[in-house]
Amino acid sequence: MPIVGACVAPHGGEILPELAGDRFEAFAPTRGAMEELGRRMLERRPEVIVLATPHGLRMEGYISVVTSEFSRGRMTAPGGEVSLEMKCDRDMARTIVRRARGAGMPIVGCNYGALEGPGSNVELDWGAIIPLYYLGANLPEAERPQVVLVGPSREIPLPNLIQLGRVIAEVAQESERRVVFIASADQAHAHKKDGPYGFDPAAAEYDAQIQEIVKANRLSKLLDLDSKLVEDAKPDSLWQMLILQGVSQIVPLGSEFLSYQCPTYFGMLVADYPVSGR
Repeated sequence: MPIVGACVAPHGGEILPELAGDRFEAFAPTRGAMEELGRRMLERRPEVIVLATPHGLRMEGYISVVTSEFSRGRMTAPGGEVSLEMKCDRDMARTIVRRARGAGMPIVGCNYGALEGPGSNVELDWGAIIPLYYLGANLPEAERPQVVLVGPSREIPLPNLIQLGRVIAEVAQESERRVVFIASADQAHAHKKDGPYGFDPAAAEYDAQIQEIVKANRLSKLLDLDSKLVEDAKPDSLWQMLILQGVSQIVPLGSEFLSYQCPTYFGMLVADYPVSGR
């Protein structure tokens, strides 16, 4: 069964109602778009979610793929808490690692704790928790998709990430399971002077170009982005979206822009990538 859908999903904590506090309304447009994206994704009945996150295991110079049996995580805020537990598709994860390594990519499978069972657990980071909250984690356990968590490296050539996306799509095609791909991605992080990265006009320019790329369904333009613009804008989206580009080279995907907003120092974009012709 091939990829049955894909998306770009943000991971700002205030998207989650339990963590929004007094910023509930400020994040309402993105929250509404994520609710809509969740409805669409669950209609595709995914059995496996392959999720690329910039905040998981960061192996310098290597792509990481979680091969543990479980992934659990928790996020807290003064007003609430969110905890998620997902079972990992170890077979698919290991197949992706083996296939990508055979193609010459720098990639490593990562476990933590025990070899198997409940003690085999790699922490579920916020780049995964927030999209998964809307895209399957709260389903009854018997219906909950398994996950494959991918951590792209920023130190390797960008075309390697496109190649990784092709491998993921090919492995999904050979699988008997319905697979969804999620690029967990916040956009530029330099929109506000009082933010942790300060202000740079490159942030607005980067986000504008990303919106154009998504609306035109031209992921091939990602490699045309000026490297200085990317450096100054400080996004954490480019690398996961390049993996999505690789997926789209194997599985024809449409593109539907759902929302963009920047209520704080980073931009957030939600987009659905349904399989073309379905």
